[in-house]
Amino acid sequence: MIIENNKNEITKSIYEELEKIENYIEQALFYARSNTVEKDYYIKEAVLKDIVNESIKKNKNMLIQEKIILSLHDLELQVSTDSKWIVFILNQLIQNSVKYRKQDTNLEIEIYAKQGGENVILYIKDNGSGIKQGEIARVFEKGFTGTNGRLSNKKSTGIGLYLCKKLCDKLGISIELNSVQYEGTEIQLVFPQSSYMKFVHVRNFC
Repeated sequence: MIIENNKNEITKSIYEELEKIENYIEQALFYARSNTVEKDYYIKEAVLKDIVNESIKKNKNMLIQEKIILSLHDLELQVSTDSKWIVFILNQLIQNSVKYRKQDTNLEIEIYAKQGGENVILYIKDNGSGIKQGEIARVFEKGFTGTNGRLSNKKSTGIGLYLCKKLCDKLGISIELNSVQYEGTEIQLVFPQSSYMKFVHVRNFC
């Protein structure tokens, strides 16, 4: 409330730091609970548009501040999943895109979905700095920061993508990453049909 009622460059900087702290705390909490996801998730039908909008809303201050160009479309498809966990995963992916943007270039993030034969695929694409070809296979390793993490002036923990992969595995979702250095990155979240998700849900509780 103090920040909201006293908007200036100093309070703006304080607010940005508070958001970073909140994100780190959320990451730490999800990391602590990642080994027992099956005790804390609830699988149900959800519309991808609602999930994506929730993530955008959570990151809106950062997106506005960094003047990110967003393109959201074809998100009316339904999936069977836990919305809370997917919002967290999307937060990590969006924040990574912003963190590793190219200097002096407007960052564009495109999020859309397609219906596959036996799944629904959610795409998150950006025109950021991309990833070296030889490092792509390691991006989901715990603690791996790669060249971008070492060269960036942003602090990199190497935990975000590791957590995304771990949580996707627990939820029965496939996560795939394609990238071209200096051109951008595309991540796909592949949601199986609901019948398969029900099997995973039951199996995890057996």
